[in-house]
Amino acid sequence: MTPFDAKPGRRSVLRGGLAAASLVAMPAVLRAQAPVVKLGIIQPVTGALANDGDLGRLGAELAIQDLNAAGGLKALGGARLEMVFADSRSNPETAAQETERLNGEGVAAIVGGFASGLCATATQAAARYDLPYMIDVGVADQLTQRGLRNTFRFAPSFGMVTGAALDRLVALNEAAGKPARTVVIVHEDGLFGSGLAKLLQAELPKRGFEILETIAHPTPARDMANVVLRIRSLQPDLVIPSHYYGEFVLMARTLQQQRVRPKGIYAILGGAASSLRFVKEFPQAAEGVMDCNHWPDPRNPKSAELRRRTEAAGRSFAYNVPMNYSAVWLMAEAIEKAGGADRLKIIEALSTGSFGSGVMPYGQSRFDKGQNTSAMPLNTQVQGGDVKVIAPAEYAEAKPNFPLKA
Repeated sequence: MTPFDAKPGRRSVLRGGLAAASLVAMPAVLRAQAPVVKLGIIQPVTGALANDGDLGRLGAELAIQDLNAAGGLKALGGARLEMVFADSRSNPETAAQETERLNGEGVAAIVGGFASGLCATATQAAARYDLPYMIDVGVADQLTQRGLRNTFRFAPSFGMVTGAALDRLVALNEAAGKPARTVVIVHEDGLFGSGLAKLLQAELPKRGFEILETIAHPTPARDMANVVLRIRSLQPDLVIPSHYYGEFVLMARTLQQQRVRPKGIYAILGGAASSLRFVKEFPQAAEGVMDCNHWPDPRNPKSAELRRRTEAAGRSFAYNVPMNYSAVWLMAEAIEKAGGADRLKIIEALSTGSFGSGVMPYGQSRFDKGQNTSAMPLNTQVQGGDVKVIAPAEYAEAKPNFPLKA
C-alpha cells in the first residue's frame, strides 16, 4: 500500500481542517483582489527640467487615481493600474538606464519623457524589449521617424506645431494690418530648439518675414543679458523664442528689466509662455506673451477641474498636467483593447486603433508610424494675469492683443 492509500492520522486531519478553515476565514477582499497592470511613468523630476517633470508626474498620478476610482480596466475585470515611477534626472543617459529598470520591473508600457533628448534615449532602450512607449511631449520629428515600432507620440511634432504656428502668425499679422516684418529667433541649442530653429529659418521668409538673426543658447543658461542686448540692437518687430521654462523666464524678465519691448513675443513651444507659474510670479514680464503650444480644450469642463486639482496640490498649472493625464487614459484604453499586458498586442492596438484624447483638442487620436495625426496645438496669450486661448477660432476665449504698445 502506498502512502497515498494510507488512512490519515488524527494530526493530519486536524492540520487539514485548520487549513481549510483559514481559507474560509480569509477576508473576501483578499480572495477577490483585482489584478494589477504596471504602467511605467518616466519624467525628469530633478535637474534643469524638474518643474516640467513634476507636473507631468502629477498629471499621470491624477489619471491613475481617476481611472482606478472609476472601476479600473473594465475590459480586464477591473484590473487596477499601478504606477512604477522613474526619474530621468534631466539626463539622456539616465533616461535610458531608468527605462531599463522599468523593463526589469515588468511594466506593460511607458508614458512620459518630456524633453526630446530624453525621449530619444528612453525610446531606443525600450525598443530592445518591444516595450510600448507613449511620448507625452517630446516634439523632435525624428523621434517617430527611426522605424521604432514601439514608439508613439501623443502630442504634435514640432513640424506640425511650426506649420500651425506660422499659418496663425500670418493671419494674426494680416488682421492687425501687417505691423510685423522683422524677426529674431532665440532657441536652446539642443535637439528640440535647434531643429525648430532650422524649420523657422526655412519657412519664415516664405511667409514674408525677414530673419534678422538666430541666437542659440545652452540649457541651462544662467544669463540672458547678452541675448537681450543683441535683440535691443537689432530692434525686431517680433521675438520668436523656443526654449525650456527657466530660460524663457530669464529671457522675458531680462527683456522687461532692459525695457526692450518688441511688437510681439510669439513663442513656439515656449517653455514658460503658457505656464501659470510664470504668470503668477512675473506678471509684468508675462503680460502679452503669445504661445503656440500644447494646451487643453478650454470648452471641456475637465480642463478647469484639472487646473483646480493642480493648484490644490500646491502647483501652478501648465500643459504637462493635461497632456500626461490624457496620455495615460489613452494608454489604458490601448491596454484594454489589447486584452491585457502583452506588449506586442498593445503595440498592435496603438498602431491600428483610434482612441479618446482626454482633455486635449484632438478628437479621436490615431497613429501613423507612431505619430498622432489628430494632435493639434492651440495659440494662447497672457491677458490680465491669466492664459487665454486666442486661436483657432473654435477654441478661442479671447481676442489677441497685437501689436503690443511700446
